[in-house]
Amino acid sequence: MISKNLKALAIASASFICSELSAEVRLPSIVSDGMILQRDVSLKVWGWADAGEKVTVNFLGKSHSTKADSNGDWQLSLPPAEAGGPHSMRITGNNEIKLDDILIGDVWLASGQSNMTHAFNRWQEDYASEIANSKNDKIRQFSVPTTPILSGPANDVPNQSWKKANPDNLLDFTVVGYFFAKTLHDSYDVPQGIIMSCVGGTRIEAWTSEEGLKAFPKQLEIIERNKDSDYVARVNAEAKADREEVGPKKTIDQGTAGEINWYDPAYKAVNWKPINIPGYWEHQGVRNLDGVVWYRREVEVPESMTGIEVTAKLGRIRNADDFYVNGQRVGGTGYEYPQRRYKIPTGVLKSGKNLLVVRVRNDSGNGGFIPDRPYQLEADGQAIDLKGTWHYRVGEVFAPATREHKQGISAQSQPSSLYNGMIAPLTNYQIRGALWYQGEANASNPQEYRQLLPNLITDWRNKWSIDELSFFIAQLPRFMDVDYLPAESNWAELREVQLKTGLTTPNTGTGINIDLGEWNDIHPAKKGIVGERLALLARSISYSDKTIVPSGPIFTSQEIKDGKIVLSFHHVGSGLVSNNGEELAHFAIAGEDKRFVWASAEIAGDKVVVSSKEVSKPRYVRYAWADNPDFANLANKEGLPAAPFRTDN
Repeated sequence: MISKNLKALAIASASFICSELSAEVRLPSIVSDGMILQRDVSLKVWGWADAGEKVTVNFLGKSHSTKADSNGDWQLSLPPAEAGGPHSMRITGNNEIKLDDILIGDVWLASGQSNMTHAFNRWQEDYASEIANSKNDKIRQFSVPTTPILSGPANDVPNQSWKKANPDNLLDFTVVGYFFAKTLHDSYDVPQGIIMSCVGGTRIEAWTSEEGLKAFPKQLEIIERNKDSDYVARVNAEAKADREEVGPKKTIDQGTAGEINWYDPAYKAVNWKPINIPGYWEHQGVRNLDGVVWYRREVEVPESMTGIEVTAKLGRIRNADDFYVNGQRVGGTGYEYPQRRYKIPTGVLKSGKNLLVVRVRNDSGNGGFIPDRPYQLEADGQAIDLKGTWHYRVGEVFAPATREHKQGISAQSQPSSLYNGMIAPLTNYQIRGALWYQGEANASNPQEYRQLLPNLITDWRNKWSIDELSFFIAQLPRFMDVDYLPAESNWAELREVQLKTGLTTPNTGTGINIDLGEWNDIHPAKKGIVGERLALLARSISYSDKTIVPSGPIFTSQEIKDGKIVLSFHHVGSGLVSNNGEELAHFAIAGEDKRFVWASAEIAGDKVVVSSKEVSKPRYVRYAWADNPDFANLANKEGLPAAPFRTDN
């Protein structure tokens, strides 16, 4: 009897505790200490409680109350407030929550793919001074973790918080978003909040809601199918099994299979062959090799570089690497894109000869060390060049797959998945606008992007219920090989979509970045300038600031006259110039047949005159129309590059 009574008491106690827990008012993690609220608009505060529970919010000396609905959801609207702070907020129900250090200012969503995700921790050397001097309590970021959801929209981004800009926190701030916010704060002394919600390698469809894709029936079909979790699990299990069956087949890396590993100084390197770094092994007498290749080299290190921390710069490597110094692993990276900058701990290097070994694994395409990157050891202003002849030996060759394997379902690649997990939970939180740096993943089909980009803008405006939500697009910079003949380009077409969307959609603009790219890196370093150029657009459009030139020259019209084409532009600013002092370049001209040839181009006041002896009856002009128009140089005197364009579309 006693045992039964104790059991009953335990059950009753547990029920009481659960009841108390469920009765507590809860808030989404974005509504928390240190948040920045959007100024001058009605604000939403929301959360969860027991059905029917009264919830009161006290803020700025006023009290507002409501009751949770039958599902336990509650929401309150607070009147607009001016920029300022810090303030406190108190939320009470059956419990009480106090939020402190709240600022009121402007809030921006920073979204897109990898070039927006890049934080200062990836660029510490490039932005060392900015990081060291970044203490500013009025610039703050809320980071959304990668959370693709296939089943439908989520209501929260749990376990996250607002962070202030300072040398420690800034390492996790989006570089583009931070420079955007800093420029606006420095211009207007208004607190700036960044909501960082972005994922590398993702398509625009993943960021669009199911309702926003109603004009795309194939996408809706995929969304509906993906809601069946059993189906998704089955497809992924079948794909995994099929991939293991067909290969590529991996064996054993001989570099770690023997009694002595190849990175060990005790290993005697025999029959290793010379190879150059940087460079791909496929370009140096090796063919049909996906697998593991080991590189080694002995370098002389002076006494002055011992007993201190040394940085090894190994450029970029395709695809993964492990780096050893005198037999000790000091770094490694699992994929090709990050810059390899490894700290060699004090005491690892010695005076005299030192053994450097790099294990490179490549699964497809060219393998090796990407050209035109830094390759050296650095310390206290000293440097040892690592370019030149190394020696290599193949550790493992991956046998090719016998056939194409079945494809699984990658959640973050599916339509609406990132909207569900990373945008939907934010749509009650008032923002002033959005920054969008994306398009690389959609560049193979720019025609489809003509619908998808303006469609995303409309979708987000509908979800936030802000008809003219500011939206600023970072146009893709130059990338890939330089083509020395006029050519077609999907990247150029996608840039055209980005520009025209910015020009034709209200309260929207496009930042021109054609001069900021790098031929061999889809993640160029000058991200701070991207953010600053987006801020110029915001100053012009969102802040109605007429004192600045918001953009480089943008083509408006052409006139054919005396066998030449005269081009007119907006945003000429103080005047048109060549940004490198050379003759204008990367203008192409064609007649009615659209066979483009390079043209001569000259600045005539606020216009550009284009002609070619090869085209007597010109009809069309293209400028910077290429994947990588490296020698395009038209700009305004404010230092902003002209936007690529064509007149034949």
